[in-house]
Amino acid sequence: MAAGADAWKTGRVSTASARPLGEHHYALTTTWTGNRGTGTSGYRDYTRDVTVEVAGKPALLASADKPFRGDPSRWNPEDLLVAALSECHLLSYLHACVTAGVVVISYRDEATGLMRETGAGGGAFAEVTLHPQVVVAEESMVVAAEAAHAQANEWCFIANSVNFPVRHEATITVAGTDA
Repeated sequence: MAAGADAWKTGRVSTASARPLGEHHYALTTTWTGNRGTGTSGYRDYTRDVTVEVAGKPALLASADKPFRGDPSRWNPEDLLVAALSECHLLSYLHACVTAGVVVISYRDEATGLMRETGAGGGAFAEVTLHPQVVVAEESMVVAAEAAHAQANEWCFIANSVNFPVRHEATITVAGTDA
């Protein structure tokens, strides 16, 4: 391997294209834990409780969304999809800001998603809107901070994997100002 080939892991490269390209594989185990003793003998006879596990990480307790007889205290697939898009954009955005010389002081996103049922038992997401609230160190960074959202969208693997729009309604403010 050439010297510096792993430099992207340490953050010592300035562009995403500097690291080697390749395939990335992900594995997890999803286990249904909602058998009340009679399995799926009837639609109301089981819970939608699920445990999602990835080696070396805490188990994630999941379920269906409440309207689909799920446990509202657990993560559901729709929550997880919106969360994946929000986090992917955040991480891609931070990288885009570093490459543009923008110092981000804080970042908070109140993401929303719209899913529509088809009436035939299925449905699909129509859109997800991210609402990043970003604070940067200096006024001179605002324009580049705004532009970094477009770059982040291009780099976000999850946004590039869905078939619906992922919109961004960002707010950029400068640390120490009341904007």
